[in-house]
Amino acid sequence: MPLKLDMHNGPLIMGIVNVTPDSFSDGGQYNTTDAAYDHAMTLLDEGADILDIGGESTRPGASPVEPQMEIDRVAPLIERLSQNSDAPISIDTRNAETMREALKAGARIVNDVTALSGDDESVNAARDADWVCLMHMQGQPQTMQKNPIYNNVIEDVFQFFEERIAFCETHGIEKNKLILDPGIGFGKGLQHNLDLMAKIDRFHDLNCPLLLGTSRKSFIPKIMDKDMPANQRIGGSLASVLYGLQKGVQLFRVHDVAQTCQAFKTYQMISSSA
Repeated sequence: MPLKLDMHNGPLIMGIVNVTPDSFSDGGQYNTTDAAYDHAMTLLDEGADILDIGGESTRPGASPVEPQMEIDRVAPLIERLSQNSDAPISIDTRNAETMREALKAGARIVNDVTALSGDDESVNAARDADWVCLMHMQGQPQTMQKNPIYNNVIEDVFQFFEERIAFCETHGIEKNKLILDPGIGFGKGLQHNLDLMAKIDRFHDLNCPLLLGTSRKSFIPKIMDKDMPANQRIGGSLASVLYGLQKGVQLFRVHDVAQTCQAFKTYQMISSSA
């Protein structure tokens, strides 16, 4: 049966599992199947609704990874998780080969930072997923933070999504399977990121669920005007997701699942008593 995501009874939390040596926040911590599996199960215990599995870092300046290496990192983990949990699994990849192998192993969602534009075969591979997340990125990871420029970041990203939705529909992926992510930190300066977060509700006009990925990202130390390791950015991460929740965002991609669940529950209880 197609995977149904219940986005009407509160936000869904997508827990991040990076099976990589070089991801910006936790690269190398879960770089084996056993370590990544244990971390994924911990995230589920803490309240994650979805697991997002990645085998290639797309942090600023990251180098591409060959699809076979990416597959070797993620496929055994996805297969093991799908055998031992009912939690939906998302594959975070821009490579068609990896999409196909991950879906065979048990993934149900494709999460592509290139919005199916990085690989000519991606749209054909993603057609077999139950859901597809289209993210906006200006440029490529190696160069995307070198002076990104927009005429109007909100409307430029909005137009990008219109084009990618039309592309998907033309290639057999129905709009009701699409999730949109404005790509905080992917080819954006600080003010671009702040504008996108402040006005993220503009993208509700596209009639697709929205995903916000702000967890531990570099806009937080830029706001604070000081160097901060990724694991000290949880306060800024929580502030941004609570603002997104207020704006009607349905899905949140986070490292710190337990803290995010606590923040959401507290916010919801206060709101219901207001």
